[in-house]
Amino acid sequence: MTNNELPVYVEGYGKIIPFVEGLRKIEVTEEFSKKVYIANKTECKLVESIRTVLEKCKIRDGMTISFHHHLRDGDYIINMVMKEIADMGIKNLTIMPSSLQKIHEPLIDYIKCGVITRIYTSGMRGNLAKEISYNNILRNPVVFQTHGGRARAIENKEVKIDIAFIGAPACDKMGNMNGRAGKSAFGSIGYAMVDAKYADKVVAITDNLVEYPLDMPSIYQTDVDYVVLVDEIGDADKIATGATRMTQSETELRIARYAAEVLKETGYVKEGFSFQAGSGGASLAVIKFLKEYMKEKKIRGGFVSGGITSVLVELLEQNYFNALLDVQTFDAKSADSLNRNKNHIEMSASMYANPYNKGSVTNMLDIVVLSATEVDINFNVNVLTGSDGVIMGAQGGHPDTADGAKLRIITTPLVRKTIPIIRKKVTTIVTPGCNIDIVVTDKGIAVNPKRKDLIEKLKNSELPLMSIENLQLEAERTAGRIRQPEFVNEIVGIVEARDGSVIDIIKRVKKRNKINA
Repeated sequence: MTNNELPVYVEGYGKIIPFVEGLRKIEVTEEFSKKVYIANKTECKLVESIRTVLEKCKIRDGMTISFHHHLRDGDYIINMVMKEIADMGIKNLTIMPSSLQKIHEPLIDYIKCGVITRIYTSGMRGNLAKEISYNNILRNPVVFQTHGGRARAIENKEVKIDIAFIGAPACDKMGNMNGRAGKSAFGSIGYAMVDAKYADKVVAITDNLVEYPLDMPSIYQTDVDYVVLVDEIGDADKIATGATRMTQSETELRIARYAAEVLKETGYVKEGFSFQAGSGGASLAVIKFLKEYMKEKKIRGGFVSGGITSVLVELLEQNYFNALLDVQTFDAKSADSLNRNKNHIEMSASMYANPYNKGSVTNMLDIVVLSATEVDINFNVNVLTGSDGVIMGAQGGHPDTADGAKLRIITTPLVRKTIPIIRKKVTTIVTPGCNIDIVVTDKGIAVNPKRKDLIEKLKNSELPLMSIENLQLEAERTAGRIRQPEFVNEIVGIVEARDGSVIDIIKRVKKRNKINA
């Protein structure tokens, strides 16, 4: 189930546990709790600067520090903290951001000078990703985890966080915080909740210090050691990106119509059903057509989960669904909804997608509609690397939801620009084909042969059904044969499945390649 022959052991990562279909049995570590200590009586945890809080946390070489990415490309926290750490001469750090964006390009210099030597993350973009892909600048391979896999690794102490830095749009002097209010409000603070519970030291960094006690905290003072007030923690206007737009493309709208017809014909859209859509344009457009069908049939859904957009908020407010379960809020309207709507509910990344807790939301999903960078004839999906082999995306909750949901649909154009998306073999396997049921493109729809029940339901429909192999041939005819990227035998990334097994590896790209021959 991998494009690359997996080694038994990878230097800088350790023993490889190969992915197999179905969750592996893991050895659960001893129940973890923070050290019990007699705290000094205090009425305020406020510290004057990032430098001071680093000294109080006794930052030292070799530690593991974590961050979250709710501010996405508007995040200032990671660069701010890492500059102070570098200025202090600290080396050999492991960083564990829930994801990395283009704004985090300054990390390149900290990697090159040895401040950062290991990274755990969901994804990586921009020049930082290119430097890893082309030049292998990091001492150890980047470990790419799903959102659920990250929560699992922290909770099971597979990775121990020494200091967690949490950007807090609203925070009081004792560390009660949330993402709901303030000039940098981003909504749900779901990814940071696990860090706050399990890190040895927790630092809230805020640009909005409010009167004690903060109303409606998402993270409580009992988990927070220090609070630092800064001028700005980020630019909330940069949370929404092109990846979360509602499409105007005729191609993507055609795909969305097909996908909505698939949902109708399969019978999964019924009273009380649960749903999640990815952040791609076609995936979001499916919601528009789904809503029309629900209105016609007078169907009311149960809950929508995952990253929440204004499109989903409208479904809640217009009574099409009972609740939104929000791990990451993608725009200002959704952040405002979290404040106003009692059925817009914040959740942690663990509640969202950790497969080894007592109730993962992803495992309760009826339908998930996801996007893809590449899909192959075995229904494997890539959302992490481009067809040139360069890291450019994120696992996110893609593999988590595909593993958990009852019906898993991929929406993608057959060809994107001049690049065939349906191909014989994806560049990197992120979500395995065993967890994908239907691939919907603008030229045709393929059903995984393993889902004979779906084939039976769709066979008499007017949808353009065809085999995945024929879709691949059509993509090749349209775009031409592709020239595969060339790789150096150096591992720059480890792709973990949600259970911590390894589903693929990413090798260093030898040179920039034109995709088409």
